[in-house]
Amino acid sequence: MKLRTPLKLIAVALASALALSFANAGSYKSKKASKDLVGVAASAENFSTLVAAVKAADLVDVLQGDGPYTVFAPTDEAFAALPEGTLESLLKPENKDQLVAILTHHVVPAKVLAKDVASGTVNTANGSQLEIAINSGTVMVGGAKVVATDIMASNGVIHVIDKVIVPEA
Repeated sequence: MKLRTPLKLIAVALASALALSFANAGSYKSKKASKDLVGVAASAENFSTLVAAVKAADLVDVLQGDGPYTVFAPTDEAFAALPEGTLESLLKPENKDQLVAILTHHVVPAKVLAKDVASGTVNTANGSQLEIAINSGTVMVGGAKVVATDIMASNGVIHVIDKVIVPEA
């Protein structure tokens, strides 16, 4: 399915997932969108691994920039589910390029709210594509389930996912 406009990169159905995940989103929501994406993630209790990875990849300044960005943010539990030793290896300075590629695969260079999502593909900040699938009200992004949506930041939005998405080589 081709997307109609760049701002509708993902368009119309995360809304059904929003109803399912709204109750789960409370612990992630910030009261105001005064913090940037990194600040919002750092203030949430379930993104410490993501924040550490963003720092190790030297992406803090990028994700604190003007944006707008949509970040599909894996939880600490999602990072813990990676094969043993994977995260530790990715955080090593000699693997920075691979870490950057993985993290930027989770970022869409546009602000996409839940109400604007539909099945299809979207281009990520690293130039790869993510497949968006909606099945019986469940939204999947690159094989990861969206578990919370529309966590607003001053320079974009975060949607929480249950798995780290590794781009295809």
